Amino acid sequence: MRRISVVDLQLLGTIGLWALNITVTRYMLTHGFLPLAYGTTRYFAATVLALAFAYALERSLRVARRDLAIVVAAAFCLYLNQLGFVGSIHLTTASTVALILGVTPVFAGIFATLAGLGRQTRAFWMAAALSFAGVALIAAGSGGGVSSNLLGDLLALATAATWAGYSVLIAPLMRRYSPYRISALVLALGWIPLAATSSVQLHHQHWSFSTTVWLLFVYAVVGPLFLTNILWYSAIGKVGPARASLFANLQPFFAVLFALLLLSEHLGGAEIAGGVLIFLGIVLERRAHAAAEAEVAAIS
Repeated sequence: MRRISVVDLQLLGTIGLWALNITVTRYMLTHGFLPLAYGTTRYFAATVLALAFAYALERSLRVARRDLAIVVAAAFCLYLNQLGFVGSIHLTTASTVALILGVTPVFAGIFATLAGLGRQTRAFWMAAALSFAGVALIAAGSGGGVSSNLLGDLLALATAATWAGYSVLIAPLMRRYSPYRISALVLALGWIPLAATSSVQLHHQHWSFSTTVWLLFVYAVVGPLFLTNILWYSAIGKVGPARASLFANLQPFFAVLFALLLLSEHLGGAEIAGGVLIFLGIVLERRAHAAAEAEVAAIS
């Protein structure tokens, strides 16, 4: 039996930080923060950290002119992703959002196909069908009958789709630049429309929060938005994206566990069944991905 390595701990730590962030965000939005005001303030703080770190490390934030359009498109995806994220968690439960985010790898496969980055196997499309059937069950069960939080469910689905789109867009950039430079640039560019969209809520936001809320805010900035970039991409450099993605698939289920334990949320039968279908979809998607990689390796 293989022992757990330092890299495994890095990957697990990253997944844990991302997963806990959903519960933390739900807590913040139910303890005084307005959704868009929270997202904008958090992204501003993370942008300052990321820009300072990337510049201190590389002494430059420049990218080639040919890559500017991709950087801007990725930043726009991140902007839409943040709108979907805070909106979904504001409107529905953290556990529901966590389960729906499990379809992110399926969206990534669909977008990669549309971008001409490869064809998907029959197993992948079966995985996609299972995953979206799981989302439909969650939507049907998260409010009793057809979900009373249907808009929140749809925003969670949009969050998964925009994160997948962002991941596909930055893939070629990662071959030419460090993840720290790209992360800093897309955070900064994505924050600009986010701040404009959030201006009304920022105007009405009060800032007299408890110490607990401010400590959780620091966590939400430093952990899921800043520290995870360092842990995740340094781990990928050692073990490769395929193995790292196996850990990433655990995130929705860790996130559900945190929501159930820390927020005392509960799941109905339809939501549990939907989560099982999404899990089966993830397993099929991983097998399809592994088979495609093996086929490419055999040809080469």
